[in-house]
Parts: sequence; structure tokens; C-alpha cells
Amino acid sequence: MRLLVGLGNPGAKYARNRHNIGFMAADAIASAHGFSPWRAKFQGEIAEGRLGDDKVLLLKPATYMNLSGDSVRAAAAFYKLAPADIIVFHDEIDLAPGKVRIKTGGGTAGHNGIRSIGAHIGPEFTRVRLGVGHPGHKDLVSPYVLGDFAKSEEGWLADLLDGIADGAQALAAGDSAGFLDRVALRRAPPEPRPSRPPLADTPPAPDDRSLLQKLADRFR
Repeated sequence: MRLLVGLGNPGAKYARNRHNIGFMAADAIASAHGFSPWRAKFQGEIAEGRLGDDKVLLLKPATYMNLSGDSVRAAAAFYKLAPADIIVFHDEIDLAPGKVRIKTGGGTAGHNGIRSIGAHIGPEFTRVRLGVGHPGHKDLVSPYVLGDFAKSEEGWLADLLDGIADGAQALAAGDSAGFLDRVALRRAPPEPRPSRPPLADTPPAPDDRSLLQKLADRFR
């Protein structure tokens, strides 16, 4: 079984925040793959379903970002899951908007949700880092990530979420490269091959036979 966790803050006022892109990723997977309706459990909301051969639990902690580990620990303990079974989607300011990277273990890069999860279950879980861009100065980070995506960002955001949904089965199966390929195809679909121009009608070759030859050939 896999536990896929989307990080964010609960409540309508946070719903479109950059910090809530993890929630958006979880919602996209649930919707695209016919998961059960969301219901309250493990100090959060869960939805159950399958991705290929894998049974999957989606979790959106309702503890607010800084205490995300409380919810993740509760779900992991109930299902007896190891950190290697857990995949967490979260915003990443050190990546350009729409860029995606995957890593297992390592530091938190200042992300409070990742820090909280690591404190509860250890660092060896998989992180899907979803780029939202950087405001340019560290003093602007908090209002930036707690601000809504701009209308001009909605195009790449929709493509990214569609790509995450497309690649979710590969991700659950441990195929990180396959997942990233699906995301890349949504964000930059291959250009269609140019169609060949129609062949021009070839004019008939001139008939250089004499009249006598034409008559002879006609009655052969």
C-alpha cells in the first residue's frame, strides 16, 4: 500500500494559495482516478483508491502545515507503513514555476510541513517538489507562498496538475522517471509533425509519335 500526502492548509481562504499546491495535487489524482469521496480521518481528510496494482490512500492533513507530521504519523501507524511507502507533494520555492523534482530523504530546505513529517517518521520518505517560484527576497517568502496563484499562472498550473494525475500510477509503482515524463508531456506536448504537401498532378508526357505510328499502335 502507498500513502500519498498532499500538503497545505485547511479552509477556503487558503484553497488557492501557492502553499496549497500539494492539496491540489491530491485532489487532481483523486478526481482523475475515481477515488472514494474525501472523509475525515487521521487528523485530516482521506480518499481511497487504486493506481494500477497498488492500493493507495490519499491524505490531506487538516492540522495546518506546521503540524502535518501528526496526521501523517497517525495514518502510517494505522496501516503499518514504512517511510519508503510514503510520498509527499509540496510546494518548492527553489524551483521555477511548474518544475517538478523528486527526492528521497535529505534536508527540509526550510519547509515546515516537511520538517514536521521528518520529525515524526524520519527523513526517508519521498518528496515530490512542485515549483512555485521565488519572490526574490527571503522577507517576501511568507506572504508569497500564502498568496493565491495569479491568473497568469493558471495555464501552467492546470497543465502541471493534469500531468501529476497522468503520472500518478507510475509514481505509485516506483517509476519516478515515468512520472516525470508524463508531467513533461502535459507541460510541453510534442509538436505535431508537419503534414506533407499534396503531390502536384503530374502532367502527361508529350506524345511525340507520328500520326502513322498512332494509327498503327491503335490497331495492334
